[in-house]
Amino acid sequence: MVDTVEQTDLRALILPVVIDLKDTCTHDELPDLCRRLGLPPPPSKEEGSKADRLQASLKAVTDTGLASITALLLAQVALPISQRRPIEDALWAAQGSVEISQRVRREIARALDLEDLTRYPGRFMNLLGRFWLPDDGLFASPTRQGLRAEVERHVLRNPGDWSTEELFEVLGVFTAPHTRFTRFLEAMLASDLAPDEQIQRHLVAAVDPHLRTTGVELRENGTSDGYPVFALTPVGLASNRRPKNLIFASSRKPDLRFRNAVDNDIEIVGDLDHVLVYDRPISPDGLRWHDLQDWWQQTRQSADAQAAKRDLYNRMRASLPSNSQAQDNLFCLYHRIFGSAVPRLPALLPEVWLHWDPKTVRDRGPEALLRFRMDFLLLLPHGQRVVLEVDGSQHFTDRTKYANDMRADRELKLGGCEVFRFGTEELEQELRAIRVLEEFFTALFRRFDVTPRDLR
Repeated sequence: MVDTVEQTDLRALILPVVIDLKDTCTHDELPDLCRRLGLPPPPSKEEGSKADRLQASLKAVTDTGLASITALLLAQVALPISQRRPIEDALWAAQGSVEISQRVRREIARALDLEDLTRYPGRFMNLLGRFWLPDDGLFASPTRQGLRAEVERHVLRNPGDWSTEELFEVLGVFTAPHTRFTRFLEAMLASDLAPDEQIQRHLVAAVDPHLRTTGVELRENGTSDGYPVFALTPVGLASNRRPKNLIFASSRKPDLRFRNAVDNDIEIVGDLDHVLVYDRPISPDGLRWHDLQDWWQQTRQSADAQAAKRDLYNRMRASLPSNSQAQDNLFCLYHRIFGSAVPRLPALLPEVWLHWDPKTVRDRGPEALLRFRMDFLLLLPHGQRVVLEVDGSQHFTDRTKYANDMRADRELKLGGCEVFRFGTEELEQELRAIRVLEEFFTALFRRFDVTPRDLR
């Protein structure tokens, strides 16, 4: 049955992996090892053996941070496939995935020609080894040890012996967990398998009609080494262009002008300290805090990464309205709760300019653009944009303002943004705000798959 692994206890699966790390370091080196893996500091060496200290460190990991710790372990610790795959399946199941039935999987297999998949035989076998083939080695069973040889014989050396459907049947693709199948599908269409854009697009065209019956499609959402990157995306989600300029952390209306109207190049005129402009390309994984930090450090020519990190954080926080404790709590608690728990944390951009008009709303009249500025913006994987708004009581007591907010929300949603609103009462008290934000962002990250592909 598909996805029976979803009930697996992820913590129990990684516990032996963590404890086995005792053999890789001394007692004194243990704190540094935990830091590299994102684990909390272990108890002192007087409080037990290295195994005890590692177990205590893992026990201190919150449920929210467990998936991120697991991703780091998989990225940094070499594990046999027999141990790695159950952990991967449990981790991916926790992140959620679209369900693709066995019938649709077979239809996809029948639509794929093995000749297209095996243009680069070494890459093809590496892909199968990553997702399906068992461990090689002297201690593998004769039957399982021979699976790689059987695939090479019937697929590579004797083309036509097996169809794609027959290969997938032998590998167990049709009965695998949904999350393993969807990741395999995305990897099969990546340039790692076929460094040929024409082949990539041909495969996508073959697969997409069958995927759309399940409510998803393969959508191009960026590039990697010059080749397109395709990701499974719900059909209803808007296909957003990648932002060219992000104007944010501004407490007042910036003074803009077109430097080159043909190329749509803009520049900020006047005091640049009052506004930040991020003009680097946004990757398929969205805009991460470390992207923002690297940009800040380089543009400020700072040699101290930690100092640059603190400086950027303080600069962004200073742009928040001085009379909104709720917005300040959202910004600060987001980083406090998730800063060390989520690898490559999505950047939470405050005070982001959505529209700009040299004329005032009074001058522009009925044609005026609504909501010039967003309270917060997240740029997440698959080109998705999430807008967060914090509303005081005036948003509901002023009928005109409330109507304008609703109209602006509609425009944002039709333009491809997800809009989420918080009431100030939810966020003004820190303890309540922690509960609200931890629950919200955990669900949001799961929905939008914020874990980077290279850590899966």
